[in-house]
Amino acid sequence: MTGEARRDPKRIEYADFGERFVRYAVTEDRIAAAVAGMTGRGVQIGPFSLGPAGLAGFAAEGTLGTPVVTRNPGDALTFGVKVPLKLAVNLILGGRKLGVAALVEIALTLHARTAAPLLLVMDVGTVTAKDVSFTLRAEAIDTAWEMLLDPIAGLVQREVAGRVNAIISDPKARAERVFDIEAILDGYRSPHRNDTVFDWIDHREFGLRFFTQIVTRDRVHSVVAQMAGGEIAIGPLSEGPRGAATVTVRGAIEQPRVVERGAAVPGELRVFDMTLPVGLDITVDVLKANHYRADLEIPLVLTARAAEPLQIVIEVPPPAIEDISMEFTAKGLRAATLARLAGIKKQVMAQVVAVVSTELADPSGRTIDVGAAIDGAT
Repeated sequence: MTGEARRDPKRIEYADFGERFVRYAVTEDRIAAAVAGMTGRGVQIGPFSLGPAGLAGFAAEGTLGTPVVTRNPGDALTFGVKVPLKLAVNLILGGRKLGVAALVEIALTLHARTAAPLLLVMDVGTVTAKDVSFTLRAEAIDTAWEMLLDPIAGLVQREVAGRVNAIISDPKARAERVFDIEAILDGYRSPHRNDTVFDWIDHREFGLRFFTQIVTRDRVHSVVAQMAGGEIAIGPLSEGPRGAATVTVRGAIEQPRVVERGAAVPGELRVFDMTLPVGLDITVDVLKANHYRADLEIPLVLTARAAEPLQIVIEVPPPAIEDISMEFTAKGLRAATLARLAGIKKQVMAQVVAVVSTELADPSGRTIDVGAAIDGAT
């Protein structure tokens, strides 16, 4: 792997991460999925009486079509949604009946907003009669019918607006527009799906809360736990006067222990203390093989950083030899009395530090791709 490939992604502030997250997560496809429940909903209007003394009558029914979503070019987090509605219209005038088709289109405006504790909410504006277009498909009607068109158009616009407002306010439909990020990532049912009142927060606060609530000890541990099982193979090395001793080390990194450093406070860096155990079997060959067991504990400090484009990178400074503890156990009397142990211990610790530092230098093993996690969970 090249040095360029090992370089950590560019850091960004937690607050900047919030805006990037919202822009990434809120897409036309996700908006379309959030309002897809409107498709196929029936709409019935009337019957109503029109004109003097109710001489005319009107009724209509139809089905909502598939919403079409477009992102507002001036605001990346505002979306226009066009919902088609085909109506079969039945008119009655002086005992005469006329059936015509009408094309209706409802214009919705959705704003992606952030709310506490860590919610993305597709907030839908109230639909008014002005948001409803009405076109009657009647190629040839006489003057008597034409006088009904304007009253019918106004009535349809008001009635459709009211019915669509009822649909988007329905608890099931509303729940489809509330995304609990913590629940999505952790795979449980959100307790906020039926919320009707929200504590709105800005993107900066959302980013700060994300790192407080999502970057937990367990999640960090799941990332660094990938190091467990990593093999350590050192030597054979020559040790002592004229290289009289040959040292061979074989072992593995064991399951790390992670502890959160202090309570999570929004805006402060998320820092964790990790202890990385390493178990080694050491063979020192001086005329004959002498066997030892070494158990090392390497203390490390983990800092969760926000990084481009939408990642969490766990920064880990390389270990220092003087901070490492080692329990060195000899197997057999001759091994215990071997005079070269001090030099061997230093040599082994230096080699282990080099191996672990190389492992930590690659950011791919300590990076959480948040965008991929969201895509995989939704």
